[in-house]
Amino acid sequence: MNWTSGWNRRFRSILVFSFLSAYILSFLFEGQILYRLLAWHSLQASNYIVLAISAHFLGLFTGWLFAKSALVARVVMLFGMGISFLSVIPFFFAPSPLWSMGLIFGGYASGAALAAWGYFLKAFTPKQERLKTCADVLIWSNIIMVVINVLTLKVSPFLGLAMVMLCLFLGLLGMWTLDAKTQGVQHENQAARARGKLKNAFFLLCFFITILTINSGLMYQVINPAFEHMSSFPGWYWSIPYIVALFVLRNLPGAIKHSNMVYGGMAMMMGAFLGFMFLGRNSLDYLVVDTLLLAACGIFDLFWWSILGEMLDYTENPSRIFGLGLSANVLGVLSGGAIGFVATTTQRLSAEVTVMALTVICITLAILPLLNRHLVLLLKHHAYLVAEDATGKGQESLVANQIEALDPLTVREQEVLEQLLSGKSNREIAATLYITESTVKTHVRNIFSKYGMHSRAELISSLLKGDDS
Repeated sequence: MNWTSGWNRRFRSILVFSFLSAYILSFLFEGQILYRLLAWHSLQASNYIVLAISAHFLGLFTGWLFAKSALVARVVMLFGMGISFLSVIPFFFAPSPLWSMGLIFGGYASGAALAAWGYFLKAFTPKQERLKTCADVLIWSNIIMVVINVLTLKVSPFLGLAMVMLCLFLGLLGMWTLDAKTQGVQHENQAARARGKLKNAFFLLCFFITILTINSGLMYQVINPAFEHMSSFPGWYWSIPYIVALFVLRNLPGAIKHSNMVYGGMAMMMGAFLGFMFLGRNSLDYLVVDTLLLAACGIFDLFWWSILGEMLDYTENPSRIFGLGLSANVLGVLSGGAIGFVATTTQRLSAEVTVMALTVICITLAILPLLNRHLVLLLKHHAYLVAEDATGKGQESLVANQIEALDPLTVREQEVLEQLLSGKSNREIAATLYITESTVKTHVRNIFSKYGMHSRAELISSLLKGDDS
C-alpha cells in the first residue's frame, strides 16, 4: 500500500466515522434534534434520552461479538448505518411506539458500528499517527454537529432530521468504497507478550474513563439545563471550546508533553464547576463555565481515545478494545446523568453538585499515576504518558542517556538506538517505527559515526557496560 492510497483510505475512514458520530451527537446522544422534537410534542425528554443512550451503550459493549474480522466489521458498519438511517424516519411523523423502537434500534446499531470502526482505525492509520486521527474524527463530527444544531434551532428540527439522514447516507457511501483488507503490522509474538500488560492497563483505563465522565453526565443533567433559558447561544457555542482544544492538542509540537495538559484539564474542570457554583446564569457566566468545561473534555477525550487507538495493535479484535473503551465513556455519562437527575429532582444546591464533581476529579487524580504506570509498560512513547516516573526508565533508555555521543542524536536516531539495544534487527526496527529498512540503515550508520563505533556489537557492548570510550 503506497502513501497516496494509504492516506486516501485513512481520510475516507475518518469521514465515515465523522458522519456516523454526527448522527449520534446531534440526535441520539443528548442531541438538539431529539430535544426539540420532544418539546414540540410536549413529551417528557428524560425517558427517551435514557432509552437512546442505554441502547447505544449496549451496542458499543456487545458490538465486538459480531465484528470478529475486518470483513465482518465492514458489514456491521454498513448494516449499523443502514438501520440507523431507517430508525430516523418515524420521527418525521406524530409520536408513536415507533419512536421508542427507532431509538432502541438506532442506538444499538450505531454503537455496534462505532465499535467495528476500530478495525479501520488500526488498518489505515499508522500507530504513531493515531492521536491525530482520533483528534480529526472528534473535531469533524463536532463541527458537523454544530451545523446541524444551528439548523435545528434556527430553522426546524425536521431539517435537522434530514441532515442526520444525509450524514448516514454519506457514511454508507464512504464505507461501501472502503475495502476490508487490513494491514496489520504487529507481530503475533509481540502481541502475545503484551497481552497480560494490555489486560491490566485496559481495565484500569476503562475504570478511569467511567469515573471521569460522570462529570459529563452532570453537565448534561445539571449545567446545561441551568442555561436553557438563553435563546440559541448554547446550541451553537457549546462544543466550540471542545473543538479548539482538540485542534490545539492535535498540532502541539512534539517537545511539549500532552501529559501536562491532563492536569491542566483537571484544573479547568474544577474551575468550571466552581464557576457554576459562584457565578450567575447569564451569557458571560455561561461562556466561562462552558469554555472551561468543554475544553477540559476535549483534553480528556483525546487522552483516552488516542490510548485506545494505540492499544489496537495488541489485539486480534480491535472492535473489542475500541467498543468496550467507548462504552466505558457512555457508562460514565449514564451514571453522572442518574446522579444529576436525583440532584435536580431533589432540588440540590449547585454547591452540592460542585462537591460531587470535585470528588470525581479527586478520585481520577488519585487513579492517574497508577494508570500511567500500567500504560507506560505497554505504550512507552505515547504523547500523554510520562515514562520517567512510571518505570524508572528502561535499561536501554538509561544507558543511551548515560553515554555522551560525539554529536547529539536526533529524535528518530534516539528511537532507533533504543530498538538496537533491545536486540531487534533492521527489519524489525523498520516495522516498529513504520519506516523503510533502508532508512533504518542510514540512521544506524549515523549512530555509529556519532558514537565513534564501527559495529552493532561494539556499540551495544559499550553502551550496556556504560563505557564512555
